[in-house]
Amino acid sequence: MRLAARLSRGETLGDRIIKVDHAGEHGAVCIYSAQRWFATWRAPDMLDEIEEFIAHERGHRARFAAELERRGRPRCRSYGLCGLGGLALGAATGLAGRQAIAATTVAIERVVLRHMHEQIDALEAADPRATDVLRQIVVEEQEHHDLSKIRLAPDNLWSKLLDPIVSASTEVVIWLGMRL
Repeated sequence: MRLAARLSRGETLGDRIIKVDHAGEHGAVCIYSAQRWFATWRAPDMLDEIEEFIAHERGHRARFAAELERRGRPRCRSYGLCGLGGLALGAATGLAGRQAIAATTVAIERVVLRHMHEQIDALEAADPRATDVLRQIVVEEQEHHDLSKIRLAPDNLWSKLLDPIVSASTEVVIWLGMRL
């Protein structure tokens, strides 16, 4: 487990993780919002699912924002980058259709879930409040992953193309957030 971070004066690892995860949830809201726009004509059968995912991600972002406020911490410097990147990724994959939308969710959530489980392990004794917030959110993130994985056709081209790009991009955004 490597949760390296460049911490500001007085900032704890829990503070940094909450900041980075808050920015990531903002990115997720933007991804799904852009996908929803294109899904109205490219994948209308996915609209209800995307709406539910947006509602979950907004709730996650609000939980992390409330925890940041409680801690007296500002949002992460990567917040805007996550939003812009999320809109771009959501638009591109939404335009590509249902298989690209599902493949993107599977790739992102796999990386996010791995990081959140590492974060829970790292913070369990040191920051129970952050651990509780993470545990609440992991359940819905797993649901997003699992529902999207069911939608993917076997040997899906979009999964093969998007998985390495989206996974690596998600890792880079998390890495940057932990250091900005």
